[in-house]
Amino acid sequence: MVGEEPSSAASAERACFFCLREGYWRILTGMKRWYLYLMSVPLGLAGLAYLMVRWNFPINFTEMWSGTNDAKETQSAVEKTRDGKTVHDDLLEAIRRRHDLRPLTKQEDGTTIQDLPNGVYGFSICDVPSLSAKRNTTFPLEIHKKHDGIVYYVGYASSEDIAKYLTHQKQFHILMYPHAWDTTSSLLEIPVAFISKCESRSVRDGYLFDLFVADIPESPD
Repeated sequence: MVGEEPSSAASAERACFFCLREGYWRILTGMKRWYLYLMSVPLGLAGLAYLMVRWNFPINFTEMWSGTNDAKETQSAVEKTRDGKTVHDDLLEAIRRRHDLRPLTKQEDGTTIQDLPNGVYGFSICDVPSLSAKRNTTFPLEIHKKHDGIVYYVGYASSEDIAKYLTHQKQFHILMYPHAWDTTSSLLEIPVAFISKCESRSVRDGYLFDLFVADIPESPD
């Protein structure tokens, strides 16, 4: 019996070892489960928050990118418009087509307005001594000679100045620009015969034309 004591002690040690190992394993398994719980909770909350935002504030990221590009394109269009291009060029071209006007030929470039045929357009300055086929710093203002022979200044003015003309006021000024600006973006055609005095001034890297109207003749009934 004495010889069996070491064997019993060894068995007890082994049993204790197995108990400890099983205890550690249970502890580790429990910790893993807690880790999974701890990880799943914030992930679940994040998913719930995303769904709530998605339902209440639907976002289309494609539209966001498209909106950004549209904003850039819009900004570019505005800059071009300030230079008298794109939109305002289309307006001018529409008026030319409506009155069936053609541009000057090379042979007609520099011809006096009286010697030009009706139904043409070109560019000039105050008092329209002659027309140029192209707009430039010497001839910045567009001129239309319509099929009835009447010559018009064509440019951009403010709504307030145009209202003076449309209501047939007397003794007023119209500030006309060859190109559109923020406050002078309305297109105006006014007969040269209505202008008592025209003065040109350099402004904004271009020209301003001060048209003075003393009186607008009454149209025949």
